[in-house]
Amino acid sequence: MEDNVLKKFTTAKFISFAIGFFGLQFAWQMRIILSGPVTEELGASPFLFGLIWLAGPFTGMVVQPLIGALSDKTRTPLGRRRPYLLGGALLSALALWAFPNSAGITNWLGNVLHLNIAPWAALLFAALMIWILDACVNIAQGPYRALVPDVVPQEQHSIANSYISLAIGLGSVVAAGTAPFLKWAFGYQMPINAQFIMAALAFSLGMLWTCIAIKERNLAKQEEKNEEKFNFIQSLKDFFALSPEVGKICWMQFFTWIGNMCMMIYFTQYAIHTVFGVPDLSEVSEAVKATFDSAILSGTNFSSICFAIFNLVCFLVAIPIGILSVKYGNKKVHIISMLSMALAFLGMAFTTNPKLVAILMGISGIGWASICALPFAMLSQYIKPGTEGSVMGIFNIFIAGPQVFVCTLVSWIINQCSFSVPDGINYHWEYTFLIGATCLIAASIIASKVKEKFA
Repeated sequence: MEDNVLKKFTTAKFISFAIGFFGLQFAWQMRIILSGPVTEELGASPFLFGLIWLAGPFTGMVVQPLIGALSDKTRTPLGRRRPYLLGGALLSALALWAFPNSAGITNWLGNVLHLNIAPWAALLFAALMIWILDACVNIAQGPYRALVPDVVPQEQHSIANSYISLAIGLGSVVAAGTAPFLKWAFGYQMPINAQFIMAALAFSLGMLWTCIAIKERNLAKQEEKNEEKFNFIQSLKDFFALSPEVGKICWMQFFTWIGNMCMMIYFTQYAIHTVFGVPDLSEVSEAVKATFDSAILSGTNFSSICFAIFNLVCFLVAIPIGILSVKYGNKKVHIISMLSMALAFLGMAFTTNPKLVAILMGISGIGWASICALPFAMLSQYIKPGTEGSVMGIFNIFIAGPQVFVCTLVSWIINQCSFSVPDGINYHWEYTFLIGATCLIAASIIASKVKEKFA
């Protein structure tokens, strides 16, 4: 068969295809769970923590469309997508190492340069590492998603995206569960910087495996000849001209990711401050902080366990969701999954019982498995050959854009909703789940209006 004819993927090939995303999600999960404790220790308030999280959406809105379009037109011996997958993974690995060591690095730079380092310098450096990490994750993620329509036959798109969901779930389970498991099994508390190094290795090695195992097809010479220079405005017009249903899918995705990121960004802080009752420590003395070390550790480990449960469920239901979507349609399965996540969020808004919170996080994992797969499968039905990277990059705007709302307005709302406790103040972190549930319900309503295209 010719090199550019798409052959059906076997189970082994799907697994090799997904290993890189396992590493990517491993790194991303570590950033989700531990960025809050690291930045709060350096003095970040809830609102400042939200602003630091803006790194993700801003880089996503700028980097993914640009890199996606560039990868459509890239010609190297490695292929179109693989240079971005490898480059993003290796640069992310450096940022993952530097982020938890921000205080030590800034102090070392001060000594070398004979400078008086300001107290906020370490927080600024940590924020810079977050921005670099998020930019590099986006460099890898956009072209990775474009590989699905690039190398997988149309009839296997839902299954391919389900394998990505499976990799996301498994990568997150291992990332979130390793430290609590070592503590439970051997009494060893894995340091935060060691967890980030583990993530750096998983990302770089996993992506290397996929790049070696998956061969990109060659573009036909005529297709290569007819390529035009990238024009963002024209690409945006072409994107929405694909079908009237594309706009509905984008709005569905917009509200979905407001809801989803309300949990992703703030869950660890919710676990520490709401479930375990630790007051805000961003402006208290070191002596007061020391009295809550045990509670912070318990809250952080509990958050890791909950994320492990959340992603374990995602891992277990990812392939069944792909199979069900083939039988009943992407839309129906996705709506049911999102509504289950919305109900779980409402439950977490009104309880501080750790066992119940863990169960509700597990239920949320059903929605997460669907979010990671089915919107992309719905959109891929409308992609024209040769524009996969550009389309997936533009679609990412409706994932990254909502996060701006979550990082600014939602964090501002939390910052305004403080209350007094014996050791200072605390915040109503649980309000994020009310906002998240409302947005997921709105996304489900929009999804019900999509007229699904069947092969």
